[in-house]
Amino acid sequence: MKSLEIEVFQCRSDNYGVLVHDPETGLTATIDAPEEQPILDALARRGWRLSHILTTHHHTDHVEANLALKEKFDLEIIGPVNEAVAIPGLDNSVMEGDEFQFGNHTVCVIETPGHTAGHICYYFPDDKILFAADTLFALGCGRLFERPAADMWHSLQKLAALPDETAVYFGHEYTLSNARFAISIDPDNVRLQDRVRDIEEARAAGRFTIPTTIGLEKETNPFLRATDPAIRRNLLMETKSNEEVFAEIRKRKDNF
Repeated sequence: MKSLEIEVFQCRSDNYGVLVHDPETGLTATIDAPEEQPILDALARRGWRLSHILTTHHHTDHVEANLALKEKFDLEIIGPVNEAVAIPGLDNSVMEGDEFQFGNHTVCVIETPGHTAGHICYYFPDDKILFAADTLFALGCGRLFERPAADMWHSLQKLAALPDETAVYFGHEYTLSNARFAISIDPDNVRLQDRVRDIEEARAAGRFTIPTTIGLEKETNPFLRATDPAIRRNLLMETKSNEEVFAEIRKRKDNF
């Protein structure tokens, strides 16, 4: 089985567009559809034809181009069952534990409520690739619009349980801001110190910070590290539950 090919590009002001291509079958999916023209440009660059939209959640900056792309291509839109009524052009809804085939590649659906009530992520286990959209970012996680902090904490634990080498593609370029916040509450983390320097250099040069890996996020992302003794000491929350510590980290980031 040939490896998937992935094209990453910018959409809107800070969204990432991501195309996933199976070279054996010619199938091409866009992970969400934040903006039509950048997706069309990326398809033209690579000579690919769009066959799927894999929708993660209903926010406008992730579904805006669904109908326009569906008019241009004979494609299938897949999305979360718990947000089915809010996904434009949805053909098939999926839920926790569902699997489907993208060419010769298996796709597993992981429900990750928190940012929205029905947010899902797409995990390609054979390829060790996760499309996390607005659940997990490099050094961050999504804002909590529709579900409480405890739900997002448990959603993130599902993702943290994936193999460390899993490549994580996320929905927005927030990494520099996330890095500056992370070091403010985890200042003695040497791995994080090195990563912050790398991110500052990358963004100064205009380079993307996508993808990351599950292993790297577990080492440096404070939203996955509510159990870490140093962070708990820094927050004066050594006796609090993991959910409470996570909620405090999320609140501080919102006010950062």
